[in-house]
Amino acid sequence: MAEASPSNQDLFTCPICLDLLKDPVTVNCGHSYCMGCIKDCWNQEDQKGVYSCPQCRQTFTPRPVLNRNNIFAELVEQFRKSEIQPIAPASVVWAGAGDVECDVCTGRKLKAVKSCLDCLLSYCETHYKAHNELNPGRKHKMVDATGQLQERVCTQHEKPLEVFCRTDQTCVCLFCVMDEHKGHDTVSASAGRKEKQTHLGETQRRFQQRILEREKELQELRKAVETLKSSAQTAVEDSESIFTEMIRSIERRRSEVTELIRAQEKAEVSRAEEHLKQLEQEIAELKRRDAELEKLSHAEDHIHFLKTFQSVSNTPETKDVSSTCVNQSLSFEAVKKSVSSLKGQLEDFCKEELVKISAAVAKVQAMLPSEPTTREKFLQLPKVQAILPSEPTTREEFLQYSCHFTLDPNTAHRDLHLSEGNRSVERTQELQSYPDHPERFDRYPQLLCREGVSGHCYWEVEWSGNDGVNIAVSYKSISRKGWSTVSWFGGNDQSWSLILHSPSCSFYHNNKDTELPLVASSRIGVYVDHRAGTLAFYSISDTMTLLHRVQTTFTHTLYPGLYL
Repeated sequence: MAEASPSNQDLFTCPICLDLLKDPVTVNCGHSYCMGCIKDCWNQEDQKGVYSCPQCRQTFTPRPVLNRNNIFAELVEQFRKSEIQPIAPASVVWAGAGDVECDVCTGRKLKAVKSCLDCLLSYCETHYKAHNELNPGRKHKMVDATGQLQERVCTQHEKPLEVFCRTDQTCVCLFCVMDEHKGHDTVSASAGRKEKQTHLGETQRRFQQRILEREKELQELRKAVETLKSSAQTAVEDSESIFTEMIRSIERRRSEVTELIRAQEKAEVSRAEEHLKQLEQEIAELKRRDAELEKLSHAEDHIHFLKTFQSVSNTPETKDVSSTCVNQSLSFEAVKKSVSSLKGQLEDFCKEELVKISAAVAKVQAMLPSEPTTREKFLQLPKVQAILPSEPTTREEFLQYSCHFTLDPNTAHRDLHLSEGNRSVERTQELQSYPDHPERFDRYPQLLCREGVSGHCYWEVEWSGNDGVNIAVSYKSISRKGWSTVSWFGGNDQSWSLILHSPSCSFYHNNKDTELPLVASSRIGVYVDHRAGTLAFYSISDTMTLLHRVQTTFTHTLYPGLYL
């Protein structure tokens, strides 16, 4: 029987666990492993139904039956008794996060240093040496460890991808060439690489040119944004200054009116006080003479009575009382009415001018033009331009932005019945049998449309009945549950609502009410310019009448909604 020697120690080392063989078995290709190690490897391949040798990759179907190699086991035992241990790797580096693991190691994996493009396996330092010793006459192509080996394997045949199919512009294995790619124009992978390599330079030059163009656009757009910010800041400061001066002017006018009222008050009070003084003096004199007459009436001396009566009975000279007209309803009510009228006129004027100001603000937009398709067009067009869109003023112009909407039954309250292809809705006394849905409003009789608004859009709502309607737009994130105002159109900062309910009309947002003039029309037009932050409601009859306009910033897509 052969004797085990230290020089043959590699023969008794398991290529998987790198330890002396335990219960050695030899598979059909001739390679030997610990019975436990090779069983663990093949257990991982049970789902594929194809089993392979970890070293030479020869496949077996069905799974081979493993028997203990008694002769090899005896040799291993002799080697063990000689107390010569296999040489351990000089340095052990375990695979960490982001590292490529050794495909041969069992248990805790070592970090792979090389990958074999023929075996399609990655090896640690030790198994890499074992791979080279097991394949001394075969020159396998080795590369630095990579985790993309499976991309090099045909998913259908589990064979290396070695051929490039020009017909389908894809990499295939040799079995594919004889099967579904039979008759196709095929070349080796290296030849396909060489062909593509010739196009790489031109493609790279196109990318570099596109990068330069885009970087130029980026710089110009950044410059436009900075200009826009600077212009906006200047406009804000100028507006603040103008409004401050306007406020000061109004305050001066207020002071002037106050001075006028006080001056008139002072003059009239002075005149009244002078007249009061005269009246008081006259009353005192009359009382004195009345007292003398009373005393005289009791005198017994007739001569004294006759001499005294003439002087006492003469009425003192005073201002004719009948010429003094006292106004019993003295007040400055007319002044109050005049000031109130001025307030109304000023508010109406400011409202009209604010619409113009909002339109002027909305016209300031920095946008990229539509993308050219050729380099010549890129060079012809400016990369950044200011666009000043005109806002519609007539119904015909509004209808150019007309949008088609359908009501979303998944959001409809069960009191609401949809009809006409989900284009019409009415409130009923009978609960509808809608299925449970997380987007359904469960307390308020309202619903949203399926389609959202993120650009220019115009639509009209026609309504009938005595109970009125709320015409709204809302973010999709609005709450759908409970009686709180957070789930009611207009009762939160996520929705805007025009409320038409005889005899009143109002606008609600964030639970704040704005009273509006009464609306006689049963048709309402709604216009949205999402980018400009414009929302406007119009009464539609023979003409379009602006009911209310909102200028804000919309942060999400808007969805039309109705409350009945």
